[in-house]
This record gives sequence, C-alpha cells and structure tokens, in this order.
Amino acid sequence: MRVTWAVTSTGGDLSFRLDPEDEITGRASDDYPVKLATNSCSIGGVPGDAHPDLFAVAAWTVVAPWTRRRIVFDRAISAELAAVLHDGWGVEAGPVGAQARQAGRTLAISYSGGADSVAAATIYPEAPFVHFQRVAHRRVPNRWPHYRADVLAELAATTGRAVSTVTSDLEFTLAEPRPGYPEHHAVAAGALLLADRLDLGGLAFGYELGSRWLGGDRYLLRYTPDNPMWAPHSRWGRLFAAAGVPIALPVGGVSEAITMRVAMSSDLKGQVRWCLRGTSGPCRTCGKCLYKELIQAAVERRPLDTPLTADRPVVRKWLGKPPYGGQEMIEYGLARVPGIENTVFARALDYFEATEESTSWLDHCYPLAVDEIPPQWRDQAAAFMTAHVGFMTEAEARRVETWGL
Repeated sequence: MRVTWAVTSTGGDLSFRLDPEDEITGRASDDYPVKLATNSCSIGGVPGDAHPDLFAVAAWTVVAPWTRRRIVFDRAISAELAAVLHDGWGVEAGPVGAQARQAGRTLAISYSGGADSVAAATIYPEAPFVHFQRVAHRRVPNRWPHYRADVLAELAATTGRAVSTVTSDLEFTLAEPRPGYPEHHAVAAGALLLADRLDLGGLAFGYELGSRWLGGDRYLLRYTPDNPMWAPHSRWGRLFAAAGVPIALPVGGVSEAITMRVAMSSDLKGQVRWCLRGTSGPCRTCGKCLYKELIQAAVERRPLDTPLTADRPVVRKWLGKPPYGGQEMIEYGLARVPGIENTVFARALDYFEATEESTSWLDHCYPLAVDEIPPQWRDQAAAFMTAHVGFMTEAEARRVETWGL
C-alpha cells in the first residue's frame, strides 16, 4: 500500500495505491467484511502541517482493511509508530526518520451528538468537541441521501462548546456493506489531523459498557477485556498512544441506560440526536430509534412510544431468537417498560426472565473501565461516577466478567 496526502485550501486529499498483494476485499478490526469502492477521499477543516505520525494514523484508519504486508507513506514516520504497525498488524511501515510526537495537554471529545457521546461530554464540561460530518464524494454516487449529516453538524454547532467540524467523504471508500467507516477509528481521522492545532493529548469517545466490555453488536455475548478496537493495550490503543493521542472512554464502564439518563439530564439534552435520518427530530421509524426508545422508556419508566409494528423489516431482528446486538439493554428494557408484553418486543419475553434485580448491575459503573482512562483525566471521571452513578459491587462486576457464559 502506498499513501499520498495532498494539502488543499480546505484540508487534505488522501489517495492510496494498492500493491500486488493487497486486496479490495478485507476485514475491519471487528472482523466485519468490507469491500473497497475507490482509492481516494478528502478531509476538510484540518491543517496541512500536522505531525507526520498524525497523517500516518489518519491514513491507516482508512486503508488498514486492505493492506497486507507493507505500507509506504509520503513522509517519514517515527520508529515508535512503525513498531506498533509491525507488532499490531504485521506490516512493514516507512520511511522511518521522524521524531515521535509528544502528547499535548488537552482532551477532546469525538462528538457525534448521540446520548453516549453527550454523556462523555458531560463528564468533561471543559473539553472541546471534534465533530465528523459526512459529505458527498466527488466520484462516488451518494445512494444514501436520507443520512442527514448536515442536521447533526448544525446541532453540534449549537452546544455552546468549542466545536471543530471536520468534513469528509471517506465513508464512500466502502462499496460494501454500505458507506461507512473502513475502521471504527476513521471517525477520528480529522481529530488526528487537528491534534497539533488543538494541543491534544487524548481523544475521548462515547463507547459504553456494551461496546467496550460485552462485545458490542458483532462480538455477541462475550466478555472482551482484550477488545481489539478499544482496549488501551490493543493494537489500536497502542497506535493512537504512539501518535500522542491516547484513547479515553469516559463512559466505557456504564450501560446505555446510564448514558441515556446522564445525557437527558445534562445541559446538552436539547442537542441529543442518535437518529441519522430525522430533520426536526428523530425519524422514529429506523431500527436505531426503536432501540433507543426502548432504553429511554426504561429509564423514564413509561410505556414504549413507537409507530413501528411487527411487520416492519427493522423490527425483524427482535422477533427471532437471541442473541441480539445490545442484548443487555433489551433485557433491561423488558424488565422496566410498562406494558412491554403488548409491544414489538413481546416475543423476546419468551427467551428471558429479566427482572429489575437481575439487571440492576447495569445501573452502576464497572470499575476497571475507569482505570483504563489516561491518568491525567481519570480522577475527574471517577469523581463523576462516584457522585452520579456509583460503582459495581464485586458480584455485579462478575456479571460483566461472566457475560455470555
């Protein structure tokens, strides 16, 4: 793989050329199959003078699934970064010759506007935001015009925080399964290129307990202390740290019920938006809206409010047998939503004996998650969890560590 960055008046253009051993089909770090559509993308709203390791990591978030043996960057990288690429992915990276980047003093939030992201931002009210906004690709037709990235960016701009909005078409490098991030970390490509300007020494994401420790949507029903995307000792964690921007997961120890409660009681509750389709509000008809409505109804102890019925395709996955993505939150909702037996989740009741007591561990914070936060920001997160959430008992922590057994 050969990577080239061209500085433009609005940001940077990334182009890459596959070597003979590279392939247009590959797998992301969560083992999900992806297929390449085009070999170029752009990132706007970023400077052209970032540290070479930052350019390298930003590029790697895009090209990693298709790179097999080596990657040649258009500028020298540090030996430390090359070592992580070799040890983590088995690729030879170069040329080598730059000094490693030193971490800055600022923690920024990779801000999407969803409840999990808002909860992370609430823990660090002084942290600036970096918001990723999808834009059209100049060569790839946009077959997903219902994705309202412009609405999400407008909401981010009204938060009252310092917001750097990065525009990019990098999601259109994917042909299959659909436009999206080649790696989950590609959402941070712009934040990486802004790291020197913002003096970043860390980047916080809104990934919660299910995504970090319970396997997320694709590692179903498995405790994942060595999560390949988000564990600090994973290859991605070590790569970001080598570039002086270690990953922080402020809400990595709490469930989506807690992030929902924190977000909807925060100063940013008016800007919370998890739906990618709605304009004046959530569309209420997509699968994500249904899932988040279950969580919000459970937190607020009220009946489910959705126009969706069992014959809609987005409901289908919850009509079959488990396991489900986000299964811990399905159980949480089944135990708390009044009248759940009369909703589209009724069939799931056949597979669980969920009660408030059996799901109460999801109301507290898993302590090891706070231990993973970089030291300079750990105490603030710990204090927030102590004051507003509470930590799991040893018995509750065992529920996390035996998940799926």
